[in-house]
Amino acid sequence: QVQLVESGGGLVQAGGSLRLSCVASGRTSSSDVMGWFRQAPGKERELVAARWSTSSRYYADSVKGRFTISRDYAKNTVYLQMNSLKPEDTAVYYCAARTGLGFSLSVVGYDYWGQGTQVTVSS
Repeated sequence: QVQLVESGGGLVQAGGSLRLSCVASGRTSSSDVMGWFRQAPGKERELVAARWSTSSRYYADSVKGRFTISRDYAKNTVYLQMNSLKPEDTAVYYCAARTGLGFSLSVVGYDYWGQGTQVTVSS
C-alpha cells in the first residue's frame, strides 16, 4: 500500500505561483511513476504532469513552460511548481502513483491517489 498526502493548494491571483507537495509513504519505490492530475468542475480528471526514472517527464500542453514536476527521493516527496497561473488552472489537484511499469496518461493507470488539494486562481 502507498499513502499520498497533498498540500500547498490555495487561492492566488492570476500570474501568481503555488507549489504543491505530495508526501508518499508505505511501499514506495523510486521506479514508481508519480503524476499530478487535476479536475475542474464538470470536467474529466486530466494528467498535467508526471515524472518517472531520473530524467523522464510529461507535461500537458496547457501547462508546458509554466509547471515543473520534481521529486525529492530522500523526503519521499513530489512537488508541482506552478507559475504564471491562469484562471483556467482552477481545479482540485491530485497526486497519484503508478506502480506498474512505464508511463500512463490514463486515470485508470494509477494505483494510488491522494485526497486532493484545491487550487483557485482569481482573475
